[in-house]
Amino acid sequence: MAPYDDERIALFLDYENLAIGARDALGGLAFDFKPIGDALAERGRVVSRRAYADWSMFDDDRRMLTRNHVELIEIPQRMGAVRKNAADIKMAVDAIELAFERSYITTFVICTGDSDFTPLVHKLRELNKRVIGVGVKASTSNLLPPACDEFLFYDRLEGVEARDTTSDAKSTPAVDDEHDSGLDDLERLITTTVSGIQRSGGDSVLASTLKRALLRKDPTFSEADYGFRAFGELLRHLESHDVLDLSEGPAKGDPVLALASNPGEQEAFEVLVAVVKDLQGKNGGPVLSGLKNQVRKRLPGFSEKRFGYGGFLQFCKAAQTRGLIELTWDDQISDYLVRLG
Repeated sequence: MAPYDDERIALFLDYENLAIGARDALGGLAFDFKPIGDALAERGRVVSRRAYADWSMFDDDRRMLTRNHVELIEIPQRMGAVRKNAADIKMAVDAIELAFERSYITTFVICTGDSDFTPLVHKLRELNKRVIGVGVKASTSNLLPPACDEFLFYDRLEGVEARDTTSDAKSTPAVDDEHDSGLDDLERLITTTVSGIQRSGGDSVLASTLKRALLRKDPTFSEADYGFRAFGELLRHLESHDVLDLSEGPAKGDPVLALASNPGEQEAFEVLVAVVKDLQGKNGGPVLSGLKNQVRKRLPGFSEKRFGYGGFLQFCKAAQTRGLIELTWDDQISDYLVRLG
């Protein structure tokens, strides 16, 4: 077997900052580790996962993290001590220690929005380590993201959607259509993974790179479960259905992949424009929240993931790039206003 040439990642979670920030900013949504795990799977191999907190405060979360193979570091509340500072210091010391003791680790992921970790980020980069930050947008200091090589807002990761309390959201299910077949789900998984690898810096995506990313997202993944005898057969099936384009790669049997131009994408953009046109009034355009449900009413089965977009906001930004709509952030309503381009 050829040796892996992926990034080797060490993950550190300032759990109280991240979990409470997510719940406060996302309408009480419980923190879920899977979106972070999936995003990192597209970037490399996570070889160490540690989370720091007083776990007596997070019983349900503790079980969820354990299922995701995260090592729980206990930071108990002591009389006269400040728990936050204790967690920050322990996490920083462990990260620096790992940087010296495990030279093969190339990337450190610091999950927090706390600017107190900025010196740690600077020190890790001085040690020639790549640093990725992860935090909730509303509770992330403006000082932290510029210090990192890459910063991911938890709110924008694939699979994270704030609870929509509007009446429209209550009347229409917010989840993807349950009637989609397993192959439809597989298409969405592959298109979002390919686009995720491309966004994280991969100019070209090899079939072998895609397969490793899929296995990092789901170690039980097997193309045989979908009726294919080999991964290459699955890729050729997706090419025949205009999901992927395959071209010759540097090694035989390892083609270069690209997302195929999808005629259904243009139809989806046209429906989005029609919805915005109908909802746009004299006082401005509709807000982004709830707009996806309106699109689904006119285009049943719509999912931006079918076209390789990680979320509906990304799909709308693609429409904006094409001059179809305009997105304007409104601080008063903490949402985007959408108007015709």
